[in-house]
Amino acid sequence: MDPEIGSLAQSGGATLVALMATDAWQAAREGFVQLWRRAHPDRADAITAELDAGHSEVRAATVADDQVVLGEVRTEWQGRLRRLLAGRPEAAAELRRLLDEISPAAPAADTSVAQRATVSGHARVYQAGRDQHITER
Repeated sequence: MDPEIGSLAQSGGATLVALMATDAWQAAREGFVQLWRRAHPDRADAITAELDAGHSEVRAATVADDQVVLGEVRTEWQGRLRRLLAGRPEAAAELRRLLDEISPAAPAADTSVAQRATVSGHARVYQAGRDQHITER
């Protein structure tokens, strides 16, 4: 197997599963259904159902922080994409375009955050680069 196909399938599966737990899921779902519809029109309905089942599974696993299930779903979709690309190498360009469109944007280079805190005595410092929830008792 072409290593590029393996790498693309791995990236595609990881991106797909990551997006299953986000608001961008519908756009990703539609893109992957269209990819399969063009490559295997007879499998498009089955793939749609499998994507929806995977979405439900990923959402439940995300809530439960079940990394094993997330890894299994990711591996499953990586395998499906690898088989699709192995049978239809021309679909690789379409998958690349789809991933470029739906992948979460990489943060810009100048969006770094620097935090610094100095405490003394019995003081406490709480810092976060994002959401933070603190419950003190």
